[in-house]
Amino acid sequence: MTDLRKTFDDLVRFETMLWAAIDAKLQDGCGLTLSSFNVMLIVDATPECRVLDIAEALAITVGGTSQAVDRLEAAGHCARRPHPSDRRSSIVELTPDGVKLLRRAEPFFDDELARLIAAPLSSADLTRLAGALDKLRRSATG
Repeated sequence: MTDLRKTFDDLVRFETMLWAAIDAKLQDGCGLTLSSFNVMLIVDATPECRVLDIAEALAITVGGTSQAVDRLEAAGHCARRPHPSDRRSSIVELTPDGVKLLRRAEPFFDDELARLIAAPLSSADLTRLAGALDKLRRSATG
């Protein structure tokens, strides 16, 4: 029988190590934190992106997300504009400088994912891992 406590420990510790390694690579390579990179990826991929969309995608609070967007906006990497149909909301968009930074950062991110996740696993192992994590995430959210 699988030891669930060990599985929990392995999963959480690996996530911590993975986050730290990717964050360091992004900061060294282009001066961008992994937290900011994650937000920028979602903004880039989400048409008419709102703070709520980012919060839901990252499974974090709206307040924390709003602060992250504030930091990106202050750095000139994103901008907010009024939502066309909802006065209470705004659309978050990457600025041209933000798009350039995101494109420059993506290879650092992808290379670390390949090194730390893809390289040690066979293709079949990676497919099983991705499927299992997807199933766990979906079951935890509803």
